[in-house]
Amino acid sequence: MTSTITSLIKKLLLLFLVFAGLYYAKSFLMPLFIGGILATLFLPFCNWMERKKTPKGLAVFICFLTLVLGMASIVALLSWKIYDLVNDFEMMKKMAIETVSSVQLYIYDHLDLSFKEQFQILKSEQPSYGTIMQMLVESLAYFFTNLILVLVYFLFLLYYRVHIKVFFVKYTESSQQANMEDLISSAANISQQYLLGISKMIVILWLLYGIGFGLLGVENALFFAILCGLLEIVPYVGNIIGTTLTFLVSALHGADFTMLGGIVLVYVIIQMFQGWVLEPLILGPQVKVNPLFTIFALVLGELIWGISGLILAIPMIGILKIICDHIESLKPYGFLIGGVDAEKKELGFMKKIKAK
Repeated sequence: MTSTITSLIKKLLLLFLVFAGLYYAKSFLMPLFIGGILATLFLPFCNWMERKKTPKGLAVFICFLTLVLGMASIVALLSWKIYDLVNDFEMMKKMAIETVSSVQLYIYDHLDLSFKEQFQILKSEQPSYGTIMQMLVESLAYFFTNLILVLVYFLFLLYYRVHIKVFFVKYTESSQQANMEDLISSAANISQQYLLGISKMIVILWLLYGIGFGLLGVENALFFAILCGLLEIVPYVGNIIGTTLTFLVSALHGADFTMLGGIVLVYVIIQMFQGWVLEPLILGPQVKVNPLFTIFALVLGELIWGISGLILAIPMIGILKIICDHIESLKPYGFLIGGVDAEKKELGFMKKIKAK
């Protein structure tokens, strides 16, 4: 009994040290992990080019260029639609002022706080203009520094991928080298499958949200469709944020209750379609992590690495599950993290569609 408790304490202490290390090494590890996961996404394309006798350096550079152009295209598309929103800024500002005035009047009538007292409370809570500008400059510098690091890590991890793989195999005992190779391949495959699946799902969500918002007559429907689709990289939370923003901006544009109710209905229908059809068809059960540990991963990811942690949480816990499944002593943890009989629960018609 005593030895069991001691073993449990050691494991908990090790877990605490791992999370502490992840937190304090955030500046180093976060860009490395993002670059590594993006590199696994381009592995099939890079390997295909090399099999076609393309020089390794050129193949890696083409992958790098494809990634940069893809990111630039998304930013350009969003910027174009944001410009349309800016054109409506004056009207939205007027609607916002009217809404704030109504709220202030309600507070005055029900809480007996004068407009002057309300203004003083808001002023005491708001940071100064200089503080806001400093935070903005620091945030932009932090973002671009990490973006450059991510691209550099992506480039070199893709170029030295075989060298790194051989290192891990050589570092492993001879009897376990085959298992290590299988583990590395499985971890890379799970990252590829997850990222490719998410990419396909985002494109489909763009179409679905675009059709839904377009039929409702939502102002800047394309922008909000793209936003809701992109936020899918943060499971559960992302689509809620995107739909809420669509709802609020539409309300500021003077949308009636029919349109606002339609926005909520579009969200509900698409979420049902996504959960019952898209996820089983595109992601598949092998990528699935049960909802409880998905939430755990998202909370811990945000706690340790902020927004980047939210984005990395699901692929990282998927890789963790693969590692647990390949190490005998960790297999119970892999079972715990995974879905409950995911293969058996998959709908029959989905299996037929996959077979086709």
